[in-house]
Amino acid sequence: MAGGITDTGELYSPYVGLVYMFNLIVGTGALTMPKAFATAGWLVSLVLLMFLGFMSYMTTTFVVEAMAAANAQLRWKRMEKRKGDDDDEDSSSGVSDSDVLLQDGYDRAETRPILSVQRRGSPNIFEITERVEMGQMASMFFNKVGVNLFYFCIIIYLYGDLAIYAAAVPVSLMQVTCSAIGNHSCSVGDGTKYNDTDKCWGPIRRIDAYRLYLAAFTLLLGPFTFFNVQKTKYLQIMTSLMRWIAFILMIILALIRISRGQAEGHPSMAQLSGIRNLFGVCVYSFMCQHSLPSLITPISKKKHVNKLVLLDYILILAFYSLLSFTAIYCFRNDTLMDMYTLNFTNCDIINVAFIRYFLGLFPVFTISTNFPIIAVTLRNNWKTLFHREGGTYPWVVDRIVFPAITLIPPVLVAFCTHDLESLVGITGAYAGNGIQYLIPAFLAYCSRKDTQLVFGSGTVNKHLSPFRHTFWIVFVLIWGFSCFVFVTANIVLSESKL
Repeated sequence: MAGGITDTGELYSPYVGLVYMFNLIVGTGALTMPKAFATAGWLVSLVLLMFLGFMSYMTTTFVVEAMAAANAQLRWKRMEKRKGDDDDEDSSSGVSDSDVLLQDGYDRAETRPILSVQRRGSPNIFEITERVEMGQMASMFFNKVGVNLFYFCIIIYLYGDLAIYAAAVPVSLMQVTCSAIGNHSCSVGDGTKYNDTDKCWGPIRRIDAYRLYLAAFTLLLGPFTFFNVQKTKYLQIMTSLMRWIAFILMIILALIRISRGQAEGHPSMAQLSGIRNLFGVCVYSFMCQHSLPSLITPISKKKHVNKLVLLDYILILAFYSLLSFTAIYCFRNDTLMDMYTLNFTNCDIINVAFIRYFLGLFPVFTISTNFPIIAVTLRNNWKTLFHREGGTYPWVVDRIVFPAITLIPPVLVAFCTHDLESLVGITGAYAGNGIQYLIPAFLAYCSRKDTQLVFGSGTVNKHLSPFRHTFWIVFVLIWGFSCFVFVTANIVLSESKL
């Protein structure tokens, strides 16, 4: 994600790619969605979920289009370089290889190099064969200000991600262990409201237990930020398996309770006050744009990649709806937890202790494996942002400063608050808004403009988005900026009421 061109990796079939994308999108955000649904009302939530799913699909096709345009330009640069090497002895223009993408080279490009190459037959000029990360696409299509804004947005999003992870694990541990003592061994999800100042073990308060778990989490996983995390394939397979076992269990248990007439939920149709958090949760829950190069490039046959992505979004939309609707009808709105898994640690819901603890501690296992990977990604983005051509960092800066500025801020945020719904909502509504809407729209616009300049106006990108009219780019940009204004105004108004 930090930029650059990386190895494509082992190829896989389109349907394997569909599964990988499904697993990437359906993550931590899904666990906070039921409460957001209950807070905003089922009708408002469903409409907003469907609309944001459509918007996310549109911007996903924008990123795929930009990936194809980036691959085409890389091929063009290589052909130009080879042509320049062949003609070097006769050339007196003094134009270097690095100048081929500058404005003064566009006129020459439109009349000579690639058009002639395409006429000779190069149907795969826009084929996606090299993994060009979003940072590299930003460097290719944006100016310096745009590149810096891109990295700022991705860094803020990753900080929010780490803060959510750093809070979710201690919250789950606190809820399970503090309620597993004395007369409260089955009361996590029974509607009992606990304050942070309530006792946990003897003189230890719940907030103290949370911070002790946060300290342990930081000490155990924080050091991975100072090293590279590699060879996590089998670990990711294991966590994906655990995630699906947990999701299926929660849906089945909720359906059983509803079918037995034990459902307690009576959700309202609409509560406008809950839209802000619901918006952020939904944006966060559809987030995949930043990882598309790693997902799409290894797909062996990309002819129908947009249709494949559409199928994925339909399945994800159906899954989110099933999870959320079973939750809001199974549980009373005021008993739904920020982390939905904690609702199943109540003996009235399931009397099998192993399942209760598995679901209660499920976020601990899955999030703990993702935290080091996200931390290393953020660290590398910081390095790329400040990197200068040909320069190197001193050892202290490279090994100490960058990991420290990666790890400390999210831990401090988690220390100050463990309100997961707000953390997810704010991260999605601000940084997630930029990554999911604004950056893909600008990438599509700038890549189309560059493609016309370099290859000529008659060239058609084979992976051109179905939303090819400029209207859609303008619509996404207006929507993205409107969301910034709406969320900010909503927060200001909420704070002023307090």
